[in-house]
Parts: sequence; structure tokens; C-alpha cells
Amino acid sequence: MTSPDPFSMEISRHVWVTRYRAPGESGIGASWQRVAQAIAAAESRDREQWAGRFYRLLDQFRFLPGGRILAGAGTEHRVTLFNCFVMGEIADDLVSIFDALKEGALTMQQGGGVGYDFSTLRPAGMVAAATGSIASGPVSFMHIWDAMCATMLSTGARRGAMMATLRCDHPDIETFVDAKRDPAVLRHFNLSVQVSDDFMAAVAADRDWPLVFPVHEGETAEGDVIQRRWSGTAAPVPCRALRTVKARELWQRILRAAYDTAEPGVLFVDQINRENNLHDREMLTATNPCGEIPLPPYGACDLGSLNLTAFVAAPFAAGARLDLYALADSVRLAVRFLDNVVDVSRYPLPAQAEQARRTRRVGLGLTGLADALVLLGLNYDSAAARTLAARAMQTLRDAAYRASIELAQEKGAFPAFAPGTFLASGFATRLPEDIRDAIAAHGIRNSHLLAIAPAGTISLLANNISSGIEPVFAAEAERRVLGTDGGYRTHRVLDYACQLWRQRGEGLPPAFIEARQIDPDAHLLMQAALQPLVDNAISKTINVAADIPFERFEHLYRQAHTLGLKGCTVFRPNPVTGAILSQPAEAEQVHCCGLEREAD
Repeated sequence: MTSPDPFSMEISRHVWVTRYRAPGESGIGASWQRVAQAIAAAESRDREQWAGRFYRLLDQFRFLPGGRILAGAGTEHRVTLFNCFVMGEIADDLVSIFDALKEGALTMQQGGGVGYDFSTLRPAGMVAAATGSIASGPVSFMHIWDAMCATMLSTGARRGAMMATLRCDHPDIETFVDAKRDPAVLRHFNLSVQVSDDFMAAVAADRDWPLVFPVHEGETAEGDVIQRRWSGTAAPVPCRALRTVKARELWQRILRAAYDTAEPGVLFVDQINRENNLHDREMLTATNPCGEIPLPPYGACDLGSLNLTAFVAAPFAAGARLDLYALADSVRLAVRFLDNVVDVSRYPLPAQAEQARRTRRVGLGLTGLADALVLLGLNYDSAAARTLAARAMQTLRDAAYRASIELAQEKGAFPAFAPGTFLASGFATRLPEDIRDAIAAHGIRNSHLLAIAPAGTISLLANNISSGIEPVFAAEAERRVLGTDGGYRTHRVLDYACQLWRQRGEGLPPAFIEARQIDPDAHLLMQAALQPLVDNAISKTINVAADIPFERFEHLYRQAHTLGLKGCTVFRPNPVTGAILSQPAEAEQVHCCGLEREAD
């Protein structure tokens, strides 16, 4: 059983009490018991044994399921256990638009973050042939979604996050890119531009770039017509070129907005789709709110993270090591845990249930990487750290895929499984040969298995371990978190590795390094070291100084594309969004990561 008080900081207890404790639970061990028994209910036999195994996996924060699982499993609340969804295609008519709005509200009511591709909506100023009305454009409708989200917050529903994406060749792309220059606009959305390889090539060659939109039935295709596979289409369709811009100027505009306001992010959609295990049947154009899960319409993913600090043997000692065998054992159990979530969860919409059960996507990742590196005596920005991180991720990948194959033998492959096309995906071609052979012979239980989420709130729960694969922000900082009364409380927090070190003496651990001390390219290199081993994607924010030259800032995005990343988000402190966290010496007005909006 857990110790009577597993929390080393008051903020960790506060997170448990306000977010994850069910009524009547006197300690987090009771929460683990509730969750373990609820997830084991999916087993057809030996439920008590599985509940015990799941409990031991959760104990001491070894495995941190997504927050919706921790908060909802085993309760009577009508909530989903899935952290995130991408909603259905928004057809370009008013009835469909407001049906999509309703579906988003129902999904958020049950605790799910939502992502949308708004590229299907016609640009502002275009005349609809059927009604003769003039379109107001996708960004205008996004304001309605934003108001809906704000209304949901005022009713006491869980704070939700939304992602909006738009194609880089949509005629309203400039409006989309600049939308959040106004600090009061679209505050409940994260924005990302779908950037294609063709666009990046046009940027490199300084070519013209046509902005286009599909020719709908009943419309005449006047002017230049270009064949493009559009969002929601199975094949290229005729698209009318409405105007032309310089690719490099549009690229600069995207990045100037990111430089000034921290948004939009960038999704490299061709790389996302090349790597997709279901590349033959899905065109992925949107992600969950934090970007680590590209999903098809009505797709969902249940998330969980292995806490790497829990697998470090002899921390700070000369013989400190990461116990990869213990990590692999926990991975196998965590895959079964997350697979069971598919069966025990509620779903806000029938289409979401159908999609989840057809593919059985899960997103198992790791958190606490930076602190684990400190415990092992490795600097985050070193080649040795990247090698160690890749070894851990490869261990996770191989153990997860083998566990899913074993589950397929026991319970059946995911219904949409087709061995030939699955094994031909970009990601699957890199799997070890024995795993590929086993998939061909036995199938696999889950279409996707791996994702690296921000894991911000659950990492704070686990005594403030570093979140996801991010470096440690600072040895000490202040976090402002939401209370049950709707007000905020500010807590002083100490990094987990620093807590352990201070039990031995004063000062900072020898390998400790803060995020602001790390060269931005080292952030990219860590993400690039892990992305080939992750079948979904990675949520990673590259923190840069406010005085970084724009040319260096722009270089990071080009380098991200060259390195084969699926997306890129660079955060520069700015007047619109402020800073992410505050150190104690900074002003009283404390900024935070927005824990109440995180999808974990």
C-alpha cells in the first residue's frame, strides 16, 4: 500500500483533492484502488488479480493515467475517460455547423478536450450558390465556439481546451494566423496551421503560393482550377484559386504571429500522414488540444505516462542507472490498462464510441524525463541525455507493441486491422523484424500505442516531477492553480530532483539545468531523438528568450521540418500571453501554464 502521506508538497495534495479525489477517499491509495478496480472490470476473468496489478502499477506514481481516467473511473459521474477528441468534419452549411457546435459542447461537458479542422468552411466573402448568402469565413465561426466554451466554464463544467487548425492554402489563412494578436480573442483555442511539404518547398524556392477552395456542386469553376486533396475528401478535387501570395511572405507572417503571440503552432501534415499506421484509410488534419494525438474525425485517445524517475536506481550515485527491465514490465501492464479504458469508458457521442472501438488507439508515453536525467547525472542538452532518452523510448515502444500483439492473441486485433497496409506505414517499417513478423502472424490490439503528452497536471500530482520530455523550468517557481471555489491559489514549488538532492545537502544537483539555460536547438534535438519511436506525436514546447532574433526563431521551424518532426511550437515570452511560470523573485502577478485548461 502507499505510505500514509505520499505527497512531499502541498500543491500536489491540492491537485489530488481538487481534481482527482472522489467523495469519501481519505488518501490517494483509495483513489488508486477505485481506478484499478474500475479498469479491471473490463477483464472477463481474474478481475481481482488484475485490479491488484493495476494498483501496484499506480502506486508510488509509477504510472500516471490521463486525468480523465483518474477523475472519472469508478465514479457515478457521467464523464468520459478519454482526455481528447477530434470532432467530426464540419460540412459547409449552417445546419451542419451548428450540429458540430452542439457535438463539441456535449463532448466538453463530459470532460473531453476537442480539436477541429475548420478548412472545410468557405472563406469570407465567397457567395454560397445555394442561398446567395455571403460567407463570413471560418474564423468568424470559431468565435461562436469560443463563446460556447466560455459559457461551459460559467456553468461549472470542467475547464476545456480546444484546438483549431486551418490549411496553409485556405484563402482565410492570414486572418487565422493573426486572429490572436488581440489578447481578448479566441482565448479558449490553441491554433495550428497545417503546413504541407509543397508549401515548405515553395518557401525554400521563394515561389508563388495559390490560396484555393473546393468547387462545390452547382458552382462554376471560373479562373484557375487546381486539383487538391482537401480536408474530408478521399481523393483530389477541383479547387478554385482565389488569389496568390508569395509563399515566403505567408511563412514569415505565420512565424511573426508566433513570435509576437506564441501562436499559431505548426503541424507538418504530410509527415503526420506518412507515418500514420492507418495511412491507407485516414487523412489526419487535426489534433487534440496539445498536439500529441493527430486523429481522424471523431477519433479519441486515452492517455497515460510512465514516470521515468520511478525507474532510476541509485539516484545521484556513480552507479545510477535507468532500470529498463522494470520499465518494460510496467509498459506491458500499462498497455493492458489503457486498452481496457476503451471498453469501460463512456462516450459523449455514438460516433466517438464507434471510432474508438474500431481502432482502439491509446497514447502511452513518458514523463519526468528531465528529472530522471538529473538523477542519472546527465545534462538535458547533452548527446548522452538524448541517447538515454531514446533508449527509454525504444524500450517503451518495443514493450508496448509486444504487449499489444499478446493482447490481440488473447482478445482479438482491433477491428480495422489490415496487416499489409498497417506494416507498410512509415512508422511500422522501422519496427524490429520480430515485432513485424508477430503482427503479420497474430495481429495487434491497438492501431496506435505511443504519444508523449504534456502531462503537466499529473506530473505536478507526482510531487512536481518534470512534465513530459520538457526540461525543468526552474529549481523553484510559483504555480497558480484553481481551487474548488473557482478562485486561484499560488503555491511555491520545488523541482522533484532538487527535493531529493536537498535531503542530502544544500545547493543544486550537479546535472541540474533550467529550461532558459538550454539552447533552443537542443530542445529540437531531444524531440527529434524520440519522434521516430513514437507512432502518434509529441507535445513539446521550445522555450526561447524574449530577445531571440526573429531569424533564429524562424530557423527553428525550418529545422523542425528538416528533422522530420510532426509539429513545432516555440514559446517566446510576449505581451499577449506573458510567461509560462513565475520564479519567486518576479512580479506578484503570477502567470501559469493554465493547468485548469490542460487536457490531463
